[in-house]
Amino acid sequence: MRAVPLLTAARRLAPLALGILVATCATNPVTGKRELSLVSESQEISMGRSYAGQVAQETGVYPDSSVQAYVSGIGLEMARASERPRLPWTFTVMDDPQVNAFALPGGFIFVTRGILTHMSSEAELATVVGHEIGHVTARHSVQQMTRQQLAQIGLMAGAIASDEIARNLGVIGQGLGVLFLKYGRDDESQADGLGFRYALNDGYDVRRMVDMFRILQRVSGKAGQRIPEWQSTHPDPGNRIQATEQRLARLTVPLDGTKVNREPFLRAIDGMIYGDNPRNGFFTGGLFRHPDLAFQVRFPDDWRTVNQSRAVLGVSPSQDAQLQLALAGQAAPGDALKRFLGQQGVQAGRSSQTTINGNPAALAPFTAQTQDGAQLSGLVAFVSFTGNTYQLLGLTAAAADTYDRTFQSFVGSFRRLTDPVALGAKPKRIQVTRVTRPTTLAAFNQQYPSVIAIDELALINGLDDGGAAIAAGESIKRVVTQ
Repeated sequence: MRAVPLLTAARRLAPLALGILVATCATNPVTGKRELSLVSESQEISMGRSYAGQVAQETGVYPDSSVQAYVSGIGLEMARASERPRLPWTFTVMDDPQVNAFALPGGFIFVTRGILTHMSSEAELATVVGHEIGHVTARHSVQQMTRQQLAQIGLMAGAIASDEIARNLGVIGQGLGVLFLKYGRDDESQADGLGFRYALNDGYDVRRMVDMFRILQRVSGKAGQRIPEWQSTHPDPGNRIQATEQRLARLTVPLDGTKVNREPFLRAIDGMIYGDNPRNGFFTGGLFRHPDLAFQVRFPDDWRTVNQSRAVLGVSPSQDAQLQLALAGQAAPGDALKRFLGQQGVQAGRSSQTTINGNPAALAPFTAQTQDGAQLSGLVAFVSFTGNTYQLLGLTAAAADTYDRTFQSFVGSFRRLTDPVALGAKPKRIQVTRVTRPTTLAAFNQQYPSVIAIDELALINGLDDGGAAIAAGESIKRVVTQ
């Protein structure tokens, strides 16, 4: 959560009107086949542009222009040599620690700083970006919308690594769900093949695609989030490795001398924030603390939580309730409450003006009905603190009194942050260090300690373990707190 005006995360993402969809046949730019299509190229671009803006607002753009230019340059070079060079291609690095990359319709590609910090070469980046370009050139989103007869899509599509973001958002009834457009395994496999070809045509060592999939495999295993392939929207990383090795075996051109560009890549990410940035708020168990805004609030320890740029969310284990914290501008708590309760479909209970841990506040229970007819109940509070007004919202589709105590406890936990350690928390950053003589990762870590475990250090350097050999002159990533 950043110190910028926030919108409540409970609102439904506004759908992009497509007008009356007319079924036409269009030629797929990749396959050359005629396909039934309900979405024109102009509509595809319009959708992508609309949702790209929402992605930037909801997640945040990494504030380093040199990194943005570096990634964009690599992506544009491949995209302009693809089957759809005239699309308004954009490539953006998100300020997100998740290991992820995704594509929106019309040529809007996103990669996270989280996936960049796990890479070790430009060639790896090229294969990931090429994969996402492949989703766009093959019009996978358009095909899915046509097959499903959709007139609206959700926020993100084409994630290369995981569905972590989708899972974090949670679902409360039909009225609060975010619709994520799913690609099938055939689409993902085709995008892998296209990414392989685009990277190869641009002169990259596509053997690094295997390295990238091994990283994704280890990340998913480390997080304990590996799921059976038949339940996944993406092929299993192990199967993607096998498919890539088969593509490599069929190559008739030598790969010796193709681009890896390890050193330029490492220079580009040197100093990049690693993991969560505590200055944007962080969780310790269920306790959320925000050093820059100087407050804390407690979520239940067993709820799934996520800190987004516009809101902090918690989802109940049974996924039938949600807690939300968001900035609500600078209006007086009573005025903010009045506006909330004045929304269509909201029925207010007895409101009250009060204080919460010494801070002026206004709160009220309420019930609401979504456009889909779902019945919701909840508690909303607005608290004035250090010149800002915060909205604390508890919302459930369960029986009205099921979460009363949970909601009251959540609202009542909002208070000033006084812990000096938390107030002074600093982000972890990548620091690239050149090795002067042959060593091992474990010995390197003794000489240049990192604030992460040795197995994690091996992972982000693409090494097997602490015993991995490092040659003289090689650059290695470490993680430090500055």
